[in-house]
Amino acid sequence: MLQKRLPLAVASLAILILFTDGVVKAADEKPAGNGCKSLPNFSALKSALDAATATETSGLNNQMWATVVDRDGVVCAVAFTGVNRGAQWPGSRVISAQKANTANAFSLDSSSSNSGSGQPNGLALSTANLYSAVQPGGSLFGLQESNPVDTQVAYGGPSSNYGAPQDSMVGHKVGGINVFGGGLALYGVGKKIVGGVGVSGDTSCADHNIAWRVRNNLGLDHLSGVGGVSGDSTRPDNIVFDITPNPNGGTGISAGGFGHPTCPNTSGSTTLPPVQP
Repeated sequence: MLQKRLPLAVASLAILILFTDGVVKAADEKPAGNGCKSLPNFSALKSALDAATATETSGLNNQMWATVVDRDGVVCAVAFTGVNRGAQWPGSRVISAQKANTANAFSLDSSSSNSGSGQPNGLALSTANLYSAVQPGGSLFGLQESNPVDTQVAYGGPSSNYGAPQDSMVGHKVGGINVFGGGLALYGVGKKIVGGVGVSGDTSCADHNIAWRVRNNLGLDHLSGVGGVSGDSTRPDNIVFDITPNPNGGTGISAGGFGHPTCPNTSGSTTLPPVQP
């Protein structure tokens, strides 16, 4: 008797899973259910990315991808600079989303401070700041294995929509962790964190610089006085180049613990626009 009932039970379970999955995705897609309505849309992101890419002179001079997520990690917009989606590294589309998700996920504002714990001034960590800390022996080793990408979100829908307003990632939580340059938290007026931006397509150092310019172009760099690890109060989450060779071989040693390797044709990070009050 049990054998006859099992298929019905399995079918019911499958229907329940599909229904639940649909409810979760639908909740993400509702404009009122996330913070995307107050963040840059596709047109604003593309304009900011085009201008930033044209301004930056370091790196390989490649075309770029960019993604914006809200504070909950919901993708708000995806854009690219080339004439079509193949004019920049296709793999960088999802990497840009990973970077946006990472910078947002591991940055804070002053609301984190309560009952003697938290960060009174907030703490902004760029993806570039995480490189050394996640290496073997680092204080955050293993972080890069957490929060995996949702591949259904990342690669769903027709490829022709990638980098367009209807990109399959838009309205969903793509997840992902990335630990080299190109991801920055977004801070609105009042130094309130509202999400993250990720840029990919060139060297990781050029990615960082372009992401920095994108954030500045969008006017979402209100983090003067926010805590950081760069040692530069006017650029608290800037990339840090303090890695020296390890005498025992292997990964180099970052003096401050948050360093990033240099890249071919590295330049300009110390002259990036200061953040706003």
